[in-house]
Amino acid sequence: MKSKKIALSLVLGVFLTFCTCKTFAIQHEEGHNEAAKTETEKEFNPSEVILEHIADSHMWHLWGHTSVALPVILYTDKGLETFSADKFEHGHADHAGKYYTYRLVKDKVHIVAENDTLLSAATVLKLNKKLIDLSITRNVVSMWMSMILLLIIFLSVSAAYKKREGKAPKGLQSFMEPIIMFVRDDIARPNIGYKYQRFMPLLLTIFFFIWINNLIGLVPFFPGGANLTGNIAVTFVLAFITLIIVNVNGNKYYWKHIFAPDVPVWLYPIMWPVELVGIISKPFALMIRLFANITAGHIIVLSLISLIFVFKSAYVSVVSVPFVVFMDVLELLVAALQAFIFTLLTALFIGTAIEEHHH
Repeated sequence: MKSKKIALSLVLGVFLTFCTCKTFAIQHEEGHNEAAKTETEKEFNPSEVILEHIADSHMWHLWGHTSVALPVILYTDKGLETFSADKFEHGHADHAGKYYTYRLVKDKVHIVAENDTLLSAATVLKLNKKLIDLSITRNVVSMWMSMILLLIIFLSVSAAYKKREGKAPKGLQSFMEPIIMFVRDDIARPNIGYKYQRFMPLLLTIFFFIWINNLIGLVPFFPGGANLTGNIAVTFVLAFITLIIVNVNGNKYYWKHIFAPDVPVWLYPIMWPVELVGIISKPFALMIRLFANITAGHIIVLSLISLIFVFKSAYVSVVSVPFVVFMDVLELLVAALQAFIFTLLTALFIGTAIEEHHH
């Protein structure tokens, strides 16, 4: 059984490596085609390609050279404006909108001029500060897809439980039940206590949302796939939800420990800032841990692949590809591990906030 698990991990690692290398090769080929068109051959810049892979985008890459332009939704001081991202011609030209002329700089929309009017640098800076970008980007599409996937999985499992009440699990239900039991028995119960049932929907949602998006991020050609959990805005929202849930459910003992701890009264002015910083630092650590681990893993894998193009030699793949396979297998473990750690610490913080003290 152990050897089968190792073999399966290696097969998945090789598959992910092939997908990553294929995507990287396509992008490198696109770069050469672009250079041929402009008759200016540029050196391969691994940092630009890596950052493009892990960053958000206004284009939804499907497969090969096929991409779909996503809608750009902007709110300016003159109102709402929408248009397709293909108006930017992959960022190489400005687009004259209804109110302003826009430019795509590193996949961020900037106002460069008012229609038929050249603006000063100070005015442009002022207008861009007021610009609110509500565009549907690749990360948003990926998040919607993962949410749909979660709904399909959990609604199917829920229907199976109702239909097969009192019977042994079957199909998808048999696969999901051990994982749900693991979250309940090894995460929720030990850390929260007998009130764990109130928080099971939250913990299950956090665990599976992070895990599924981590796995999607490992498959570069996955339609709409993106580095969602490697986006600090996403991890910030997850951590903020934890912060709100913990402090809203905090009991009198939790708040007493913060504002009236068992120390001399003259130490209160020192303890209050320390405790308040502690309230914020806990979810902040969750945010940074998830963001840094997922992003770092992707950067390492892409850096190893880019060595082939940097040295312009297929012989480098003899060294880099085995390392990439190893990293991809490790990333499969990290994808589940980070979901587990985030959920575990969330349960631990909730348990600390609702813990009852008995004298």
